[in-house]
Amino acid sequence: NQRKMAGMGRRSLKLSQIKPQEAYSEAAIRTNNAILEFCRTSFSGLSGATAGVLGLTALYGFIFYFVASLFMSLLLILKAGSSWGRYFKSRWRIFTSGLMGGLFTYVLSWTFVYGMVHVY
Repeated sequence: NQRKMAGMGRRSLKLSQIKPQEAYSEAAIRTNNAILEFCRTSFSGLSGATAGVLGLTALYGFIFYFVASLFMSLLLILKAGSSWGRYFKSRWRIFTSGLMGGLFTYVLSWTFVYGMVHVY
């Protein structure tokens, strides 16, 4: 009998040591991710147009995209400040969310503006 009680005591001790997890609002997370996606897409179009006006070609254009994307992520981190955890589950999500989807928008606006300015 004493062994069973001792085992239960240890079990309840472990349960009491568990820290409660933070609760996130699924609607707020979806909204924040949608805003992040909108910012990334808009900035991709703007930076693609800038690359087209500057006449960047080949590898320089793609490097420009990743530098501009990093700059955008840093701006979002600065905007969120030290309380970024209130808005996103991880900081890595701010850097990687919509990165490849933004690349398609970037290439579209880059080639269009490059063709309008430098070809015609």
